[in-house]
Amino acid sequence: MEQRLQGHIAVVTGASRREGIGTAICRSLASAGADIFFTVWREYDDSMPWGSEREWAGLLRNEIQAMGRRCESIEIDLSDANAPARLLDSVSEKLGSPTILVNNATHDASNGYMNVDAKSFDKHYEVNVRATCLLCVEFARRFKKENCKAGRIVNLTSGQEQGPMIGSLEYVATKGAISAFTRSLAPEIASLGITVNAVNPGPTDTGWMTDSIKQHLLPRFPTGRIGLPEDTARLITFLASDEAEWITGQVIHSEGGFIRA
Repeated sequence: MEQRLQGHIAVVTGASRREGIGTAICRSLASAGADIFFTVWREYDDSMPWGSEREWAGLLRNEIQAMGRRCESIEIDLSDANAPARLLDSVSEKLGSPTILVNNATHDASNGYMNVDAKSFDKHYEVNVRATCLLCVEFARRFKKENCKAGRIVNLTSGQEQGPMIGSLEYVATKGAISAFTRSLAPEIASLGITVNAVNPGPTDTGWMTDSIKQHLLPRFPTGRIGLPEDTARLITFLASDEAEWITGQVIHSEGGFIRA
């Protein structure tokens, strides 16, 4: 197997679910040779319809270590303003200085405009904007170009600029901010040897889709299937590689040609 990320240390936030995008990213980066440090936050999963998979962090860690990669994880609430620095401190202590950062963790509890208030907006902002932005800038501040390893930051968005997402105002506003942040951060830290890009994976089947949702979405995919977590993971692994050194400041809509009504 090609080891194009050999010697890299990757931080992936939000890998707490077996079928989630975060898990697929960890597997893909590890398959390419990177050591992995991932985060989970079971309290958020417990509050969602799918619930938390209490043992998954340990199982994923064992799986990646069985691939011959070093792997560590932490359960951390990214809505805590001190969490980004604490997370990167733990990565450095257990694995070394990270060279890849993937901001995949998200908070989405939107429930229509009638239910929007300061508390709901703050909770989305704390995770989707503040934690992502602070992790990016703290990663850049600490970055050391060791052994000619370039730095890579990849942020996850959800296609907010592609069209409306009705009933998700807090989520749309906060995730949409990441596109603008990505474009502005990229040139500011390019001289450090770090690229910064964002990926919109489009509608992705991570276990939350009901049969009726799948039936509704499938005709909009000209490829004949709904997006899978592995589709996103492959793109992010490419963006983390040396082959993508000339790509920065981009928001890539990797949606399989998804057609919006």
